Amino acid sequence: MNHRIAIIGLGYVGLPLAVEFAKKYKVIGFDINEKRINQLKSGRDDTLEVSDEDLNSVIRDRFDIGLTLTFNNEDIKNCNTYIITVPTPIDRNNRPILKPLLNASKTVGKVLTSNDIVIYESTVYPGVTEDECVPVLEKNSGLTYNKDFFCGYSPERINPGDKNRTLTKIKKVTSGSTKESALKIDNLYQSIITAGTHLASSIKVAEASKVIENAQRDVNIAFVNELAIIFNKLNIDTNDVLEAAGTKWNFLPFKPGLVGGHCIGVDPFYLAQKAQELGYYSEIILASRRLNDSMGEYIATEVLKMMILNGIQVESANILILGITFKENCPDIRNTKAVDVYYSLKKYINNINVYDPWANSEEVKDEYGIEILNEVKKPYDVIIHVVAHKLFKSFPFSDYKKKDGIIYDVKGNLPKKLVTQRL
Repeated sequence: MNHRIAIIGLGYVGLPLAVEFAKKYKVIGFDINEKRINQLKSGRDDTLEVSDEDLNSVIRDRFDIGLTLTFNNEDIKNCNTYIITVPTPIDRNNRPILKPLLNASKTVGKVLTSNDIVIYESTVYPGVTEDECVPVLEKNSGLTYNKDFFCGYSPERINPGDKNRTLTKIKKVTSGSTKESALKIDNLYQSIITAGTHLASSIKVAEASKVIENAQRDVNIAFVNELAIIFNKLNIDTNDVLEAAGTKWNFLPFKPGLVGGHCIGVDPFYLAQKAQELGYYSEIILASRRLNDSMGEYIATEVLKMMILNGIQVESANILILGITFKENCPDIRNTKAVDVYYSLKKYINNINVYDPWANSEEVKDEYGIEILNEVKKPYDVIIHVVAHKLFKSFPFSDYKKKDGIIYDVKGNLPKKLVTQRL
């Protein structure tokens, strides 16, 4: 099959995929965000998932191989392979929001022609591709599923900020709606994924495999977060306990902390919602979500207790929070739980500053209403190390902590003698 590929959605998932495919195929990169398209056309990716050099090396408008960028859906109508990589968020009640996925399906459906293939990479619960998206494709195209067009599901495995486990180095799960289309889809991904592929037995199996990847991590982190709460009450250092337990060969090396981002903090709700529709109320998955979502407030409470015990006036104290992104060494602020620490402390303390050189100050202001510092200038009563950016390892804590100040280490990776307390 001579693939003419359209990538729908050029965020953390779609752009790296578009760039890799563009090294071997003609690719149209489509996004409804005109500002994002113009930024990429200038040869720059603000997510930092693709280097300027790699991006500029594939941007071409009139060649058989390369990447064309557009926000005009008319430009994708001559493609025959559509890969949808739009976000799948949740609402304030933790219910899945499928609107971006269904809107993308509508956009593709309007240009779909005979023998085309539509592949979904967005994280969903089992059944979404065939039960929710396919009807939209059929309605807007007038075509029949598995007769006139075919579908597949290949879950994204992007790890934002990770420069070692990049797209081509992570094994890819693939699937298709028929045996023939499954092989075509698998061969397509094999052409760019050096780590290889795993052809799942069905689309639903592939969907389920993705959603449990993140649910599993969520459950494990919730367990060590609960251990941290217990050990703190026992005046035992949690990291010391984990280090000792980790000497056994089959101990899983998870660490306590805040669980945010667009995957682990969101995806388990998709599986729990589907289970509830089937009459089963999840015990472990939702309990883990509740515990992990409560950690921001727990950390803030622990800090307030320490302040009182150390004679620091709460209302007039100056607090510095180091890190606002959802994880280390990347600019991604989606669903970051660092803001939970900020908001929980803000109920009692007015003077709270946030410093994070990785974060875009305008995005943080627009999304969370928080102004972040360009630089740290004064000493603080409390410094809370929230995100383990590598650059914070050389941060001059002693220069910016008041004589009787406190350093609270959420991630537990600062020198033990430096900190007052660790999570």
